[in-house]
Amino acid sequence: MMHMLLGNIEPGTTGDEIRDLIMKYGFPAFDDIAFLEGDGSQPAVSLTFNSIDGAALSSLQSRLHHLYWKNRRLTAVVGRERFV
Repeated sequence: MMHMLLGNIEPGTTGDEIRDLIMKYGFPAFDDIAFLEGDGSQPAVSLTFNSIDGAALSSLQSRLHHLYWKNRRLTAVVGRERFV
């Protein structure tokens, strides 16, 4: 299971808009999405992917990192779930 944190999204962005964006840039569909509002200045979403390995997701990451979308410069960070 792999995760991608997509940060600095426009407030009010929907899950459908996120899905359309990542599919446009060649990502597979995500299996789960969690909205992370924080203080509201740079909202983010955490996307969970079960159908892609870490190397493949990392290679796609650069397609979204620093992408200008909806009046914001996005950040994209890929990580693997940690088990304690």
